[in-house]
Amino acid sequence: MKILSLIPPMTQLNTPYPSTAYLTGFLRSQGVDAVQEDLALALVLGFFTPEGLAEIKEAALMLPEEKRSASVNFFLDYFSDYQNTIALAIAFLQGRDSTLAHRINSRTLLPEGPRFASLDVYDEEEGGDSLAWAFGALGSQDRARHLATLYLNDLSDVLRDAVDERFEFVRYAESLAGSQPTFTPLADALAASPTLMDLHLQALTKSSIEKHQPTLVLLSVPFPGAMYAALRIAQTIKSSYPQIKIGLGGGYVNTELRELTDLRIFDFVDYITLDSGERPLLALIEHLNGKRSAERLVRVFIRNTNNEVRYINWQEPDVPFEDVGTATWDGLPLNSYLSLLDMLNPMHRLWSDGRWNKLTVAHGCYWKKCSFCDVSLDYISRYETASASLLVDRIETIVAETGQTGFHFVDEAAPPKVLKALAQELIRRKVIISWWGNIRFEKTFTPELSELLAQSGCIAMSGGLEVASDRLLDLMKKGVSVEQVAQVTKGFSDAGILVHAYLMYGFPTQTVQETVDALEYVRQFFEAGCIQSGFFHRFTCTVHSPVGQDPQAYGISLVPLPEISFAKNDVAFIDPSGVDHDLLGVGLKKAIYNFMHGVGFEQDVDTWFEISDIPKTTVARNKIAKFLRLL
Repeated sequence: MKILSLIPPMTQLNTPYPSTAYLTGFLRSQGVDAVQEDLALALVLGFFTPEGLAEIKEAALMLPEEKRSASVNFFLDYFSDYQNTIALAIAFLQGRDSTLAHRINSRTLLPEGPRFASLDVYDEEEGGDSLAWAFGALGSQDRARHLATLYLNDLSDVLRDAVDERFEFVRYAESLAGSQPTFTPLADALAASPTLMDLHLQALTKSSIEKHQPTLVLLSVPFPGAMYAALRIAQTIKSSYPQIKIGLGGGYVNTELRELTDLRIFDFVDYITLDSGERPLLALIEHLNGKRSAERLVRVFIRNTNNEVRYINWQEPDVPFEDVGTATWDGLPLNSYLSLLDMLNPMHRLWSDGRWNKLTVAHGCYWKKCSFCDVSLDYISRYETASASLLVDRIETIVAETGQTGFHFVDEAAPPKVLKALAQELIRRKVIISWWGNIRFEKTFTPELSELLAQSGCIAMSGGLEVASDRLLDLMKKGVSVEQVAQVTKGFSDAGILVHAYLMYGFPTQTVQETVDALEYVRQFFEAGCIQSGFFHRFTCTVHSPVGQDPQAYGISLVPLPEISFAKNDVAFIDPSGVDHDLLGVGLKKAIYNFMHGVGFEQDVDTWFEISDIPKTTVARNKIAKFLRLL
């Protein structure tokens, strides 16, 4: 039996999404013939060629002139320039032609469409060169990559406006899948005539199948925005290779399809697995090899002989985290990923810049109490660790395979005890890597531990400051205070570790005053050098979180959901406070964008909100500084 794992569009362009690498490494450790392909990257690279741009032009010319966006018109006007430079720009962003930076920085080589307008607006207002301010004389490579990224973003807008309105670099057709109560929107989209994007994906799918000749294809869907493309891939396989079995899994499936009853999805796939895939896959392989009955499948939805959706979960223990093997990137085109530089901020850029080896330090979350989190699901609730020695063994194996020493630890919250042991083992064995990850800003991360982590190669940390209000942090059972977060983040920063804060607004019972005060705290965090980057997320209530399961405890009532046969996750709620959080979100995001660029610290935070009667902050302007003097 041969198993092919596929990454469907769209996930990331700078590095492979790790799910297929994890599964392929595990299956090979079990003696299974397993391979993988990244069709997300292949789809984008297929369009970003001279021939691909010619196809986009043909589609754009078919649009009535009155329906052409500014991006499309600019593309058509400067098509020759785009076609002559696209191969050069892609090679530069792949790291294969670094000397091109000088030509790109001249701003005469690449056509500059609507996405470049923000640079010109800044230069007009500030009377200078925004890129020179950001990068200085020595940052020519970064400057050029930022310009080349804007160039690609212009082309992505053209793809969306002229080829497929669902296209985005990361979220592709997300609205078709996210929290959809029935399969109908996806079914209708899949029954429609294929777009040029779909035709490209069909061709890539057939090429991959012909190359590998698999018995079983696994489609990993981490986000709602990958579901449509995954099913287009499955549709192509079912049409042209009906003998091949197809399995579907991944983060989106594990979260949203737990109450699936809609039969129609089984016109595209044969098996839908939940939670960690190792044990379900071993059972499925035995079943397909005739060594296990369907009744003994593990955590799998199937369509049975009575044409009904059936969930089968033969009770077997999960594969221990120490036994899942080492991820492998074999088969993925590691030299073809694009290092994009959307954001000039040195911390924020890590998510799109550079090809990071993804690694999990521990399965699940050791805290698993946050009321906004899906703590009832396996990926949070089942906490398991591995020894530091084994983790470093895995790191050394991955470095030997990929030739690259950058690691992103993708834990929900990496435990400080494990990170300390890992750092000590890296130092003891003289293994030199660069790494970053996600944590809870808990007091265990002392300045001394921060120094140790930095010595072991830690360059950045992200974590949740969330609402930046002690009342709300207590309500959401975060287990930290604003003062504690200030001290922990300052310890990281003083050790030379960049810090990103996940921020939240719109939590149940959050008032306008608390939102303004939270922004003042965030301003002071930036000003004091505690954090270098942040992002405000709108709170979403999910059915798997404590808020969704006990809304009365948080002062809200849930809006009844419709009858659900497909996806179930987000749930609307009624907050008696009546605050318009979406309107406040505009000011929050504008403020933090400026803070990340070192701008606007002197401004009163209430002025970021274009709302009448916005209250002044009640937080003293030196509150964080006072907290830090307590160290």
